[in-house]
Amino acid sequence: MIPRLHERTHTPNDVLTEALGRPVSPDEGLTEHTVVAHWPGLDSYTLDDEQKIWTSLQWAEHLEEPLMEHPFAASANGDRRAIFHLDVRLRPDDRELTGPEWAEVAHRLARAAGIEVPGEPNGCRWIAVHAQPGRLDLIANLIRLDGSWHTQPAAVLRRLSAESRRIEQDLRLMPVRSTPRPPALARSASTASAQLAAILSQLADEQTGPLATVRGLVEHTAHRIAHQPDAASTAMAHRLELIARRLYGIQQDLDTTATHLNAPTRPRTAFLVLPSITAAVRRSP
Repeated sequence: MIPRLHERTHTPNDVLTEALGRPVSPDEGLTEHTVVAHWPGLDSYTLDDEQKIWTSLQWAEHLEEPLMEHPFAASANGDRRAIFHLDVRLRPDDRELTGPEWAEVAHRLARAAGIEVPGEPNGCRWIAVHAQPGRLDLIANLIRLDGSWHTQPAAVLRRLSAESRRIEQDLRLMPVRSTPRPPALARSASTASAQLAAILSQLADEQTGPLATVRGLVEHTAHRIAHQPDAASTAMAHRLELIARRLYGIQQDLDTTATHLNAPTRPRTAFLVLPSITAAVRRSP
């Protein structure tokens, strides 16, 4: 599961268009199969009982309302771009998630990004859109209900990457290993091979390893550069994607090496050395 954090914008229309893969429309209703999750306070903002489904345009207007209601709300440096956009995509070999699983992913990522704070009555409006296979888009307005600007936690991308790795493990999206993985840190290992295997496993760990963190940053940078209009940016984004693939290959190689180091050493087989025929003839009377 690969998280990509986009630049903030002034309006949710373009963001919602990208999430849906089609233009925002006043006629198309989005069911719970598309908007799989949303901020807890939405119930008090629902439409009348006769209209249960909102159109994509109504969802866009709902997300944009805090900008209209609080025209002076801005970040510490005066930035009014309040629309937050995060998308996560499954890897090609992952299984497709169910609706409830996508909803769980949305809430966990919203908490990791600091968008959803449990028990906070004046939090941010946000929705999670699952309109394209293997993809989820989290869209939020950083202007809180009380008109204050929501400041996200430091190193938000690192937090999102770490949470994505945990989600992969919890939802069994990670590839199943045929051999047991050595512990992340084997302080009590009695042999040098076991200690080295533990170090290599720690480096290659897909959840908390440094290479996984670096790979996530490279993938995010490639995605950001790919949105630049010039051809040079496209080539640079492709180059970064290749670097990310090489990093993933290095992780796999390190993990394989750690598995071999941690494998029990087989005892050598003793072979009976028979005398040659010539030697036997020489010793015969």
